[in-house]
Amino acid sequence: MIDFIFTSESVTEGHPDKICDQISDAVLDALLTEDPESRVACETVVNTGLCLLTGEITSKAKVDYIKLVRNVIKEIGYESYRAGGFDANSCAVLVALDEQSPDISQGVNEADDVNDDLEDNTGAGDQGIMFGYACDETPELMPLPISLAHRLAIQLSKVRHENVLNYLLPDGKTQVSINYKNGVPRSINTILISTQHNPEIDGMTNEEEIRQRIKEDLWKNVVIPATEDLEIKPNIHTTRFLVNPTGKFVVGGPQGDAGLTGRKIIVDTYGGYARHGGGAFSGKDPTKVDRSAAYAARYVAKSIVKAKLAKKAEVQLSYAIGVAKPISILVETFDTGVISQANLTELINKYFDLRPASIIKEFDLRNLPKKMGGTFFRKTASYGHFGRRDLDLPWEKVEEKAAQLAEASKVFL
Repeated sequence: MIDFIFTSESVTEGHPDKICDQISDAVLDALLTEDPESRVACETVVNTGLCLLTGEITSKAKVDYIKLVRNVIKEIGYESYRAGGFDANSCAVLVALDEQSPDISQGVNEADDVNDDLEDNTGAGDQGIMFGYACDETPELMPLPISLAHRLAIQLSKVRHENVLNYLLPDGKTQVSINYKNGVPRSINTILISTQHNPEIDGMTNEEEIRQRIKEDLWKNVVIPATEDLEIKPNIHTTRFLVNPTGKFVVGGPQGDAGLTGRKIIVDTYGGYARHGGGAFSGKDPTKVDRSAAYAARYVAKSIVKAKLAKKAEVQLSYAIGVAKPISILVETFDTGVISQANLTELINKYFDLRPASIIKEFDLRNLPKKMGGTFFRKTASYGHFGRRDLDLPWEKVEEKAAQLAEASKVFL
C-alpha cells in the first residue's frame, strides 16, 4: 500500500471517557503525591448525574475522593449553565474502592527472577504486551494524522476555556484524514470536528444556520491557528471540512453517553497507526507495565528514529506478572532501518534497562506528581501520552539515548 488515506481521531477533555481518564489519573496523582509507594488501579464511570470510583488501592495517603472528583469535573467545564446535565456541584459521587489483591502484591514486591540486583526485586504488576512507536512524519516523531487531530482538539478546548467561542460546551471530537503518496504524507484530505454547543447562538435557533456559523468560526479560530506552523496545511478550497454532520450537538458529555476509564486507548497512543497491546494507562500506578512499559517502548522507538537508524520503528515488549525482565523484545522498522533488526535488538538490550523498577527509576514516575505540584499523570489523560509539545515528559527526552545508539551502531555499518 503506497498511496492511501489514513485517518486518526482525538477527543476533548469533556468527552465522557476522557472525564473518566482524568479523574482516575487525578486520584493517582493525589495518592502518589502523599505516598509514592501507592499501588493504584482506579477505574471511573460517569453517566447522567453520576460518577462512580471503583478499583483497588493500597496507600498510606488520605484523599478526599469526593472533593477531588468534583474539582476535576468543574475544571473541565461541567458547571452551572455549561453543565449540560452533568454538574460538578450536584452530581452523585460514589466511592467503591478495595485494596490490591495480595496475590498481585507479592509478585510486585518480590519478583520471581529476584537476585542480588535491586532492580530485579520488583516484578511486573501484570502480564501483557506493550507497543511503542515513532516515525519521522512530524518534529515530535509521531504519525501526522494523530498529531493533527490532537492539535485541533487542544485548540477547540482552548477557545472554549478562553471564551473566544462562548457557545461551545465541553464535549468534542476531532478527526483528520491524510493523503499519503509513496508512503509519505502529502496533504490533508478531510477534517471533521464535532463539538457540543448551546442550542442558541446570538439569537439564532435555526439548525442549519447554527451549523454554518460554527463551521465558519471553527475554521478561523481552531483549524487555522492549530496548523499555521505546519508545512502541510489545510486548504479551504481543497480540504474537505465537516462540522457536526448530524446537524447539531447539544446533548453531550455524560448526559449523552456513559463514560469509562480506558476506553480511548487509540486516542492515547498513535491513532491506530501502530499496533496496540490492549492495556489502558489511566488510573494505574507505575508498577503496572500497561503504563510504564508502554512509555518505555515509546522511549526506545523514538530513540531509534531520532538516531536516524530507521524512519519508522515499532517496539513490542512482553511481561509476566511477578517477573522483572521482559519475556520478549521485538523491533520492527518496516524496511526503513539502516541496520538489521537483529542488530537493533542487540543495541536495545545493551542500552535500555526494561525491568519495571528500572523504568520507574529512569523516568522518576513515582515522584513526578509531587515534583509537579500534585498533578502530572492527569495532564497526560487528555490529548495523548506521546509527542506532547505542551508537556515535559521524560519518555520523550531521547537525545542522549539517540546519541548513544548512533555511535554504537557504527560497528554494524
